[in-house]
Amino acid sequence: MADRYIAAIDLGASSGRVMLSCYQADNQHLTLKEVHRFKNDFKSLDANFCWDLDYLEHEIITGLNKIIQQGIKLDSIGIDTWGVDYVLLDKHGQVVGPTYAYRDHRTDNVMSQVQSELGIENIYQKTGIQFLTFNTLYQLKAMMRDNPTWLSQVTDWVMIPDYLIYRLTGKLNREYTNATTTQLVNVTTRDWDQQLLDYLGVPRKWFGDITMPGNKVGYWQSPNGEQIPVIAIASHDTASAVIAAPITDKQSAYLCSGTWSLMGIESNHPFTEVQALNANITNEGGVDGHYRVLKNIMGLWLFQRVCIEHNIINISHIIELAKQEQPFTYVINPNDDRFLNPASMTETIKQVCCEKYAHAPERLSQLVRCIFDSLATLYRDVIAELSLLIKQPISTLHIVGGGCQNTFLNQLCADLCHINVTAGPVESSALGNVGYQLISLGDIDDVKTLRQIISHNFDTQYYYPQNS
Repeated sequence: MADRYIAAIDLGASSGRVMLSCYQADNQHLTLKEVHRFKNDFKSLDANFCWDLDYLEHEIITGLNKIIQQGIKLDSIGIDTWGVDYVLLDKHGQVVGPTYAYRDHRTDNVMSQVQSELGIENIYQKTGIQFLTFNTLYQLKAMMRDNPTWLSQVTDWVMIPDYLIYRLTGKLNREYTNATTTQLVNVTTRDWDQQLLDYLGVPRKWFGDITMPGNKVGYWQSPNGEQIPVIAIASHDTASAVIAAPITDKQSAYLCSGTWSLMGIESNHPFTEVQALNANITNEGGVDGHYRVLKNIMGLWLFQRVCIEHNIINISHIIELAKQEQPFTYVINPNDDRFLNPASMTETIKQVCCEKYAHAPERLSQLVRCIFDSLATLYRDVIAELSLLIKQPISTLHIVGGGCQNTFLNQLCADLCHINVTAGPVESSALGNVGYQLISLGDIDDVKTLRQIISHNFDTQYYYPQNS
């Protein structure tokens, strides 16, 4: 069989990449290389934070053209992005209004209003989704409050990856894994929940039919006229990352580590009982009928913001300094809403520490140590919550994504959680994106086989609990 060439467009909230993969079916050799990288960040527009869709589209096309210019004939293209954010289209396919970023403050206090009007248990029983202030349910509630006139202009509602696929192919699609992040999809029927749409006052026809990952949406025409299939893979980046995680049994948990930390398990059924609600566990859609039972944790966003605020370039050096600080002097809740998008992350962390301890970190290395100790502590707590849910201990934690390169945090996690930890692959979202394209094309049988292929071709590091 001829080599397969696959393009994976992997967009995060802080950067984007166009990746090229080559798969040789005869020996199951899989490679991945970065062709094009670009920054991604929300822009300020009239006191709101919004995404620049034209910029994202331009960078995607730039990356794809770089592949074409190498004389490579692509077999398919897939796109994964973050969740919850959406685009409104009119009857001509033009964007209506700004495309708000999830860190925008227009949803402040909206969640509590919706919970009061609909009931927390009612919402959770319907959707099984964790309560986060930026969920699409609350974004649309804010939209109807602030921009009700858009109702007469909009004909279609799509999420970010579906919009970008539309721009490549001219075809609309609503992919399942990303749709479930909205808190608008019924966890049982796996379709849009009509009662929630009625509550919002938005028409069902906007949302179209949800499709499972793996379908060919249409074709992108390259500059040389080739028609290249565009496949709707598991378009939520965490869903793609989980596909690439080396999960081997039901006692394995994953941690997709990056700007966000997503810690969870794979399950054949959702958990929507009171215990899961009280733990604020989410049941997002996966592939092959699985649910991603997980918890969103603010993650390395705190560290990233602190590094930006202090112009830290040598990341390894500041981590080494933090490692030498007294451990667990300051432990905060990384999921405090105040850390979502503060004017100053440094000052906000210090303020939270002062409230708890009456004093705050003085050195930058103390501040960084506080972040890592706090993340590891929350990881330990979530592991305990997941163990209670599945009624058996978690034996191994598989850390994937860019954050798995933080060896100090990996070891801290192993020590505090008292479990074995694996780290890798780093490019888990892109590999899951590639892998599901190959499954769709018929080159790989299933996710289990894909995970074995990824493990054979990409390095994994191991961490074991150490006595302290």
